[in-house]
Amino acid sequence: MLTKKSKDLIIICGPPAVGKMTVGLALAEITELKLFHNHMSLELVNQFFDFGTPSFSRLDKIIRFSIFEEIAKSDLAGVIFTIVLAFDLKEDEDYLDEIIQVFEDCELKVGIVDLSADLAVRLQRNRQEDRIKAKPSKGDLEFSEKALLSWEEEYRMNSEEGEFPNKQILRINNTNLSPEQVAQQIKDYFSL
Repeated sequence: MLTKKSKDLIIICGPPAVGKMTVGLALAEITELKLFHNHMSLELVNQFFDFGTPSFSRLDKIIRFSIFEEIAKSDLAGVIFTIVLAFDLKEDEDYLDEIIQVFEDCELKVGIVDLSADLAVRLQRNRQEDRIKAKPSKGDLEFSEKALLSWEEEYRMNSEEGEFPNKQILRINNTNLSPEQVAQQIKDYFSL
């Protein structure tokens, strides 16, 4: 378990529409942590550059890491960050390690929550109004659903037991759990 420190980084990962942002909001409500969901930077940069282009990727990373570095040095209690990771891609593992390193360099604790849910449930969640409101790029539901299904076939977006022995990972299947139930599990597990 995480020992109580002045700051923590909780990374919530999982496939698209698994509920990362919604769980992050619920966790922020019951802790002093701030939520930085990945679309906060993605949507900003996407107003100027198309997703996946070199300029998009470069700017998104600059914004994210600037925020991470400031939070790590600040007097904030910490941050919840959400992200989709392809655990079968080395570059995604490296990106995760880069994020973690920012906080570990400041001797802060890091916990990872790996959410999973049934595909049918995720397809329903993909159409929820709060998701689309917070993530305008998901407003084209046909495109969003097609991308979700494509990523489902192409990538492994959940970690496997024992895959990362040096990382503290809490795996939760939230198919039948409310965001508040999941948030409470996270808070209890990491002693937030």
